[in-house]
Amino acid sequence: MPMLAERLAGLPHLVFLDSAMPHATLGRFSYLTADPYAVLDVRGATATLGGRAVEGDPLAALGQALSEPRISSHPDLPPFQGGAAGFISYEYGRRLERLPTPDVDDLGIPDAVLPLYDWVVACDHAADRAWLISTGAPEADTAAREARSAARAEAALALLSRPATRSAPVVAPAPLLFSSNFDRAAYVDAIARVVEYVLAGDIFQANVAQRFLADLPEAFDPWAFYRRLRTRNAAPFAAYLDFGDVVVASSSPERFVRVEGDRVEARPIKGTAKRWADPIADGSSSRALLGSEKDRAENVMIVDLLRNDLSRVCRPGTVEVPTLCGLETYASVHHLVSVVTGRLREGLGVMDLLRASFPGGSITGAPKLRAMEIITEIERHARGVYCGSIGWLGFSGDADFNIAIRTATISGGKVVFQAGGGITALSDPAAEFDETLTKARAVFEAFGGALADGASGASPRAVAGGLR
Repeated sequence: MPMLAERLAGLPHLVFLDSAMPHATLGRFSYLTADPYAVLDVRGATATLGGRAVEGDPLAALGQALSEPRISSHPDLPPFQGGAAGFISYEYGRRLERLPTPDVDDLGIPDAVLPLYDWVVACDHAADRAWLISTGAPEADTAAREARSAARAEAALALLSRPATRSAPVVAPAPLLFSSNFDRAAYVDAIARVVEYVLAGDIFQANVAQRFLADLPEAFDPWAFYRRLRTRNAAPFAAYLDFGDVVVASSSPERFVRVEGDRVEARPIKGTAKRWADPIADGSSSRALLGSEKDRAENVMIVDLLRNDLSRVCRPGTVEVPTLCGLETYASVHHLVSVVTGRLREGLGVMDLLRASFPGGSITGAPKLRAMEIITEIERHARGVYCGSIGWLGFSGDADFNIAIRTATISGGKVVFQAGGGITALSDPAAEFDETLTKARAVFEAFGGALADGASGASPRAVAGGLR
């Protein structure tokens, strides 16, 4: 699939939803598309769809646009067969709830960009097969739709059959020097403040992150960076989005929500331990995570929050937790992952679910709204795509979105990414700082970057190959 993506270089609004870590269920499908017939773009109080202003709820407008072609899905094909794909930023939550505005929004990332695609390359890694699916949307007339479907399929095949227009070396780049919005002392103080909120009874938990920012050289190649990232930190919910003024590269291990018919699944991650090259040390690390009272408490709190969010739109008695604090192992970390499922109430769909549950509880805290207020106070900067979601919504009403962690956003000659963790009454502020660096390591290594002096509390050097 990466080779096919290279052949679409230069097309507008390229989307590559990349199951870079093959898995029988989580990493089974990958999708590639570009050149949408319309784009939903949400920036603050302004929203447009297909270049026209949207009055009212952008999600409602998107839902109507997806339903108008009346395209049903084929049961023998991968789930995403055309529709909307892109990102919803963390700040979109301010459209859903009354929340404070961050003090600093220096990159101005849109609140959402969700282009609508009439064709998609869908790959089933388990079956080792791929399909080019062309729907003919947005045409409503049958003959016009069939003609558009054939023409678009022919054009897509021609593009996919041409030689790649660029190479994507996976060698280390020139190093970048990152600055953080916290040095070690400031981050430790910030975590201590959050613990005070917990002890005062304001919240049970809040997810607080530090933000890493670097200037990019003119020759920087975002696609080559993404190739390195997916190699170093393979993940089932990875993605690469090239939307012109904004490029997003994600290696997320976490599903936010999936909708299939009336069935809903969320897979919150809470609890992280570092991987080690030595198998004995690595096994000890995973066992310590499984036995961690603090990490289990974090996970259970977020499971309760998600059960509440899903209960707002699911049938009574259908919200269940088939897996609680299961261990999952990825390229650079071990995680505790739970699974929460439910069945949507009749007449409700994915847009109702997003309104009820966005942003995901695993990257906010509990209670959610108060935790988000505290996050804004402590972090001060807009999160942008980080802790929002990347994924797809099909014409059929099905959907699958990640939690946008391990995610870098490139805009205006700069790159930003964040790493954080859940803070509870049991948190050790110094250990929480170290955990953010553990989570950020794979992204740093893909950039060949390091932290500016003082940010890590040590003496980092800007050298290719990782964090020092």
